[in-house]
Amino acid sequence: MDLFSPLTLGDLDLPNRVIMAPLTRMRADAEGVPGALIAEHYAQRASLGMIISEGVYPSHESRAYPGQPGIVTDEQAAGWRSVADAVHAEGGRIVMQLMHGGRVSHTDITGTDRIVAPSAVAIDGDVHTPGGKKPFPVPHALSTEELAQVRDEFVAAARRAIDAGLDGVEVHGANGYLLHQFLSPVSNQRTDAYGGSPEGRAAFVIEVTTAIAEAVGAGRVGIRLSPAHNIQDVAETDEADVRATYTALVEGIAPLGLAYLSVLHAEPEGELVQGLRARFGGAFVANSGFGRLTTKEEAVDIVARGKADAVAVGRLALANPDLVERWVGGHPENEPDPATFYAQGAVGYTDYPRLSA
Repeated sequence: MDLFSPLTLGDLDLPNRVIMAPLTRMRADAEGVPGALIAEHYAQRASLGMIISEGVYPSHESRAYPGQPGIVTDEQAAGWRSVADAVHAEGGRIVMQLMHGGRVSHTDITGTDRIVAPSAVAIDGDVHTPGGKKPFPVPHALSTEELAQVRDEFVAAARRAIDAGLDGVEVHGANGYLLHQFLSPVSNQRTDAYGGSPEGRAAFVIEVTTAIAEAVGAGRVGIRLSPAHNIQDVAETDEADVRATYTALVEGIAPLGLAYLSVLHAEPEGELVQGLRARFGGAFVANSGFGRLTTKEEAVDIVARGKADAVAVGRLALANPDLVERWVGGHPENEPDPATFYAQGAVGYTDYPRLSA
């Protein structure tokens, strides 16, 4: 297989196998509406095989940080329609990542009266709020009835995304956010059907993903996982437990026929990740970088040797709107500027130069 050859992911036909990884950029307005700047940013990167949007919140209670866009209100949906239209006008494809922050938030960010999680276990540390750093609050442990409501919020968000013209949705089950919080025995201390055993801890992620796939079509749905990522106090340090939990999860979603499985892991060719890929049985997207660059050589190699169907690239896609053209032609790359990752405005967002400039 060749990194620059076409690929079909479910209902999505991609011109190449370089996928833009979801990247927190904090450029939405105070109401969570994506504006013209966000549309321009994604449209600039339309030559990538597919764009996965930044994490988008499906309910007010699920907003994780200031500047995060949502897909709750009509105004937010209209903003996303403009984004999708801009990407499509440039010949691209864009999938919305649906992200519930869970306990990775604060009421000063959500504007709600509580923060929620699988269990009433706070993150040890501080959260950046509009009023400065504050300790992470102890979250409200969601009841079984409330979990059904959260599931339905994910489904409604997926429907709104598709109605707004997005090509698909990605379920965010990684990086320490709500669905990932269910998978770890540290953040999930429940004793009901959604906790305890590896199968119990995987159950809610399976339930949410199944409901979304039934609502919008499995061929438009992918899922992102990060086993043993150990981030934001979602500790997964017992290898046997990690293997059991993620095996239960992947076996639970495999019959759905999802568009793809995306795994963030330092060793995408290792036994754990490749084992999950085999159990999934569908298209596999590798992402080896979190805080490090995924190089052209690495991306070309992993696809050529059949260890992944596509590669999700973060920082270099951020800094190079025409990354595929640069990689195909062997051209030099722009360097990402970390100082502008989580800022406001166009600097470090839409002003990275193209080769044509």
